[in-house]
Amino acid sequence: MLKIIYFIKSEKSNKNGECPIYAKISYQGKSITMSTGKYITKERWNFTSHLRGSLKIQKEKVIKASLDSLAMLFETKFNLLLKNHATINLNEIKIDILGKKQIKAKTKIGLLDIFDIHNKDFERKVSYGERSPASLQKYYRAQDLIKIFLRKKYKIENIAVEKITGAFIHNLESFLKYESEYKGRVGIQNNSVVKYFKTFKTVCNFGIKLDLIVKNPFSKYDGKLQKKDATFLTQDELNKIEERVFKVERLEKVKDIFLFSCYTGYAPIDAESLTSENLICGNDGDLWIITDRIKTGIRANVPVLPPVQRIIEKYRYKQQTLIPKISNQKMNAYLKEIADICGIYKNLTWYVARHTFATTVTLGNGVRLENVSAMMGHSNIKQTQHYAKVLDSNVNNDMKILKAKYK
Repeated sequence: MLKIIYFIKSEKSNKNGECPIYAKISYQGKSITMSTGKYITKERWNFTSHLRGSLKIQKEKVIKASLDSLAMLFETKFNLLLKNHATINLNEIKIDILGKKQIKAKTKIGLLDIFDIHNKDFERKVSYGERSPASLQKYYRAQDLIKIFLRKKYKIENIAVEKITGAFIHNLESFLKYESEYKGRVGIQNNSVVKYFKTFKTVCNFGIKLDLIVKNPFSKYDGKLQKKDATFLTQDELNKIEERVFKVERLEKVKDIFLFSCYTGYAPIDAESLTSENLICGNDGDLWIITDRIKTGIRANVPVLPPVQRIIEKYRYKQQTLIPKISNQKMNAYLKEIADICGIYKNLTWYVARHTFATTVTLGNGVRLENVSAMMGHSNIKQTQHYAKVLDSNVNNDMKILKAKYK
């Protein structure tokens, strides 16, 4: 079994007191060492349990990510040689990684091999809280779809990346749209298919990053997302839910969780992980929720509006998080029940709350688009424009000002 251990050489510390980090790689009684090119002080190395503990300093997080990538790269090249029954020479793998020469035993890598490597790396990020379990499930599902397609259409278990042609991509798209089956449903809608292909492309870009392949075959795909208006609640519909008192405890709880997201814009995985540590009092005395989106790692700070404050107070001391936790599946089922009781004829889901925050709560009340984008944790305003629909009330208010000028 391959084993990789990191250690420092304190006798080689530089003028800043930082020691070089080395890797010791062992396999079947043989071992080699190699420099990682990273430095850290002996004190910080010991304090962080060799970078295995909780890291607060950004520089140390970057070093940890670099060491993880090095280990993943070494394991990848090792496993490829092992899989193809090639001779294992740790020094040759080291030389290949350092870019001094190529390994003689060149092996063809399959698409599903890259998925395995990518998903294993992503699992590690999830375990460190850097990415969300939901995103990992997306990659698992994408890999399963490729497996099913290869078996049904080509009667094979894997395919070499360089053998993926335009015809393969066309057939894959057709299979996903019209033939794939999942939980009794046949076919996947266009926008979901386009997102799956984006996932395939991301995985292959990961392969390029690790020098496993030189070209991304999914760059040929040209499917486009079909623009759809996001479902959101009007202020009247929001009021109906907010004013309704449910005697059934589970419905009352779900109502509060839903309203919390309507007035903060947080996605499910972000909302349910918030604790009192995320509450910060600003310089002006106003209370804020400070957090990073788990999906993207982008900061999404939101001021605590009065409805949110009431919900936080209602559940204070009842659990560790600001709001109760409930599974997404149960949440959406109970929301349908709430919609029926309140006379709202829309398919309520937790993400309708996020859309409602972007439209009715913020843009509908004159909050600027760039500020809405920042609060929602978007990396660019285009994402916000997808979520946020310009309300008729905004247009009407602007036109009233224009009409007044022409009187």
